[in-house]
Amino acid sequence: MLSRIGSLSTGRASRTRRLQAVLSDQGGSDMKLVWLFDEFLKDTVNLNKTRIDLLEASIPALKSFVRDSDWKPKVRTFEEQGSWAHQTIIRPVDNGEFDADLLVMVDPVEGWSADEYVESLGRVFAASKTYEDKVKTWDYCVTITYAGDRKIDLAPCVVGRRWDGSMEVCNRKGSFEQTAPVDYTAWMKERNTYSGNNSFRKVTRLVKYLRDIKETFTCPSVLLTTLLGNQIQWLDKGSDAFADVPTTLKTVMGRLDNWLQMHPTRPPVTNPKLSTEDFSPLFGTDDQYSNFRTVISRYRKWIDEAHATEGRQESIKAWQKVFGTEFAKGDVVKAAADSISENTEQSLVSRFLDSTAAHLNGIVDMVRDYGISILPPSFARPPHMQTPRWRSIPQPVDIAVSAEWRPTSSAQSARTVAAGQALRAQGGLYFRASLVGGTPVPPEYYVEWRITNTGAVAMSARAGRGGFEVSNKADGRWEELAYRGIHMAEAFVVRRSDDVLVGVSKPFYVVIE
Repeated sequence: MLSRIGSLSTGRASRTRRLQAVLSDQGGSDMKLVWLFDEFLKDTVNLNKTRIDLLEASIPALKSFVRDSDWKPKVRTFEEQGSWAHQTIIRPVDNGEFDADLLVMVDPVEGWSADEYVESLGRVFAASKTYEDKVKTWDYCVTITYAGDRKIDLAPCVVGRRWDGSMEVCNRKGSFEQTAPVDYTAWMKERNTYSGNNSFRKVTRLVKYLRDIKETFTCPSVLLTTLLGNQIQWLDKGSDAFADVPTTLKTVMGRLDNWLQMHPTRPPVTNPKLSTEDFSPLFGTDDQYSNFRTVISRYRKWIDEAHATEGRQESIKAWQKVFGTEFAKGDVVKAAADSISENTEQSLVSRFLDSTAAHLNGIVDMVRDYGISILPPSFARPPHMQTPRWRSIPQPVDIAVSAEWRPTSSAQSARTVAAGQALRAQGGLYFRASLVGGTPVPPEYYVEWRITNTGAVAMSARAGRGGFEVSNKADGRWEELAYRGIHMAEAFVVRRSDDVLVGVSKPFYVVIE
C-alpha cells in the first residue's frame, strides 16, 4: 500500500467536497464522520472495481472449461463462496493477491472416494495449455493463479451423496465433509438486512482491514464473519444502535467484546446453518484465542472513545488510532478552519520547505495531518539525491516495496507499516521489494536501494544521505528510525547478466515524528 505524491492541485476538487462536508456535517456531539467512513471504505478498504472486474471476467471461462472438459463428475451448477459471495472481500493491504472461492456442485460418481474429485479436477487443469502453469492442487480445492494478482479456488462439492440435497466438500485426505454454503450466505445477507444500509457488510470489511493492517491478532474470515454476524438479531432492525457505519461498528464490537469476556477459554462457534460444524478450531491455540480476546477488548475501547470524541480534528485522530493514518488521509480539517485557498495551501507548505531538503520540522506535522499528497512533486527529488548509474530499458516495470517495523534488526516480532504512516524514532524498518502482486524478485536480478533523508536534523547528521545501498538482509534492507523528517526508500531491480535497470518502485515514504 504505497502513498502517492502529487501536486497540490491534484485532488483539489475532492478536497473541496471534503471541505463542504466539514461545513455541513450534522454528526451531533459525537463526531462520527460518516462521510469519511464511506470515503475510507471506497478508497482504501474495498477491493477496487478494476480487480473485481478482472475476477468476474475470469469466472465464465473457468466455468466453460470445467463443463466442456472430460472431467467425469456431472456438473450441476457453480456457487460463489466466502468473502466474494458475501461481498465482504477487501483490498490486500500489501497490494498482494486476493482470492475468491467457487464451488463446483456435482452429482456423486459411484465408487469415487473424496480425494478423486479434487485430484482429477487438478489433472484436468494441469493438462490444459491455458492453465497448466497456473494450477495447484490443495486438500480441498484447485487454485488458479493469475499473474500474481488474483487466485480463484475451485472446490468440488458433491450434492446428494448421503441424502437428497446433502452437500459435501471433498478432502484429499479421504473424507467427505458436510457443508451448507448457500444457507450460510443467505444467513449473512439476512444479518446485513437486519443492520440496514449495508452496514454489516461494511463493518465486516473494516474489521478485516483492522486485522490485516494491525496484525495483532489472527482470525480467519469465516470465523470472524460468524462472530460479527452473531451480534446482530432481527430485533435490531431499525434500531438507533445501527444508525450508520461507525455506530454499527461500535455496537457490534461492543457486543463481541462482551461475549468474549464471558468466555475466558475458547468457546464453540458453530455454523449458524450447520450445527455439526464448529469454527472454533480456527482460533488456533489457546494462547491465540486469549490474545484475540484481549485485542478485541482493546479495540472496542478505542472505537468507543473515537465515537464519543468531540471536535472534528480530535475525532479524526481518535479514529486514526484505530485504523491508522489511511483513515481520512486527505481530509482538510485545518484547511477548513483557515479557509485555505490554493495560494494559501502553497504558502503554508512552502513555509516549511527548503531547497536543500533541510526543511523545518513543521512539515512533518502537516504531512501527518493532511497526508503525503500535500507535498509538491519536487519534494521527491531533492538536490542531494543521486541518479541511477545503470542503463535502463525504455519502460521499467513497477516494483512494490513493503516494510515491517521491528524493535531490532534481528527481532522476530514484526508489524506491517504503511507508506506515509507516522512512526516514532525507535526500532527500524525492514524493507522488501517484490513484483507488484507479491511475486519475489527472480534470482537472476538484484536489488539496490536508494535511501534518501530530509529534515534539518537528518541532513546535518548524515550529510544529505541520498545514495544507493545494497541489501543488508537476506531479501531486503534494514534501516533504523533515527531522525525526525520525511524520508524515502526506493527499490531498483537490475538484471545481473548485463547490469540493465529493469524495475523501479515508487518512493516509500517514512514519516518520523
